[in-house]
Amino acid sequence: MIASTLAIPVVSNFRPADMLVGGQGAPLVPLLDYALFAHPARGRVLQNIGGIANLTAIPAASAPDQVIAFDTGPGNMVIDELAQDLFGKRFDRNGAIAAEGEILAPVLAASLRNPYFQLKPPRTAGREQFGREYAAKFLAACRRHSSNPSDAMATATAFTAETIAQSYKQFVHKRMRSAVAKQGGVDYIVSGGGARNHTLMAMLAQRLEPLGCELASSGDFGLPAEAKEAAAFALLAWQTWHRKPGNVPAATGAKRPAILGQVTYA
Repeated sequence: MIASTLAIPVVSNFRPADMLVGGQGAPLVPLLDYALFAHPARGRVLQNIGGIANLTAIPAASAPDQVIAFDTGPGNMVIDELAQDLFGKRFDRNGAIAAEGEILAPVLAASLRNPYFQLKPPRTAGREQFGREYAAKFLAACRRHSSNPSDAMATATAFTAETIAQSYKQFVHKRMRSAVAKQGGVDYIVSGGGARNHTLMAMLAQRLEPLGCELASSGDFGLPAEAKEAAAFALLAWQTWHRKPGNVPAATGAKRPAILGQVTYA
């Protein structure tokens, strides 16, 4: 439909080709992350917070096969579901509702015991793990401890922050220690809608800065936070059109690089 309406070729359906060579079909953003942010002296982590949160860790002066990338867990998915259910809002603008609540420690602790967080990378998450059904159970647990809906929002926001920080500490921190020692820190660059949630960003800073991370937005590096995924898929389409691989096997678990996507001609 897009190809016909716009009268231009369209590249789509990127995941299956990676899965056919043993990958999980995701994450697909690491190609852009490496192309734009790899640095000869600085260790960098690119953290996207969309519905699901995912990171790409690029040690200083690393080759593409040294990249670490995986889904850390929920990003805005649980937060947005609760905002809709409790306040009739599409999302918690700037994290204002969460800022008024208290984190329910028993709910947070129980949520962190989810088996997903014990999986080693490469790993992917989606609505089947953290979608509407999960959010309903999360909200029910919050209501057993508090009648204040803002507390549920604060706890969901802390859940995202904690899972991102724990993922970094468990799977990435050791690889980045040299960057902390030599350059004084790791550039922790956040994009996606979550980058605009001030409460979430403050929680992330509280957890990541003691590990030597310096938080920033991708906008500080010339790529607007809301544009990163669009840019990533434009790059993937360019790769496909020129018959070049688009996956990063170290990120998806694929056995080899693969040309991704299908071309629909106008």
